[in-house]
Amino acid sequence: MANKKATEDQFNELHNLLTKEFLTRIKSGEATTQDLKAACDWLKTNDISGVAMEGNALGKLASIMPSIDPELVQSRLYGKKQHI
Repeated sequence: MANKKATEDQFNELHNLLTKEFLTRIKSGEATTQDLKAACDWLKTNDISGVAMEGNALGKLASIMPSIDPELVQSRLYGKKQHI
């Protein structure tokens, strides 16, 4: 059996199918944690990013995320501020 590489059209079709499947699962509310993680990885792999702006979905998500004080985390982990 000869080793044939996939064509660009085949890669594009696979890309399209995976993207549609992620969208279907997420929109239906049936996406598992693994599905969501895979969708995030898919976006990262394809260099897709977003900017959190007031009113858009990423902005809404950012607004409900707790703020974290790195020095507080470090002091709770190590007892006092570590100097590097």
